[in-house]
Amino acid sequence: MKEITLKVKNEKYKFFMELIKSLNFVQIEDEGDSKEEIISNLKEGFMEMKAFKEGKTKGTPIEDFLNEL
Repeated sequence: MKEITLKVKNEKYKFFMELIKSLNFVQIEDEGDSKEEIISNLKEGFMEMKAFKEGKTKGTPIEDFLNEL
């Protein structure tokens, strides 16, 4: 199976995804996070940042973070 990467204008994305899903020979691996998931992740990140700034939590040293990658 071959793999391709496409760039589609935002206003045409929904139409394009509906079209591509109708093709039985195309496999879609990941459509990305939904709008609700993105908003939830942003809220969680801001709450973590606020807790860190208030001294309620400690951050991770950059070396430890990079070593986990």
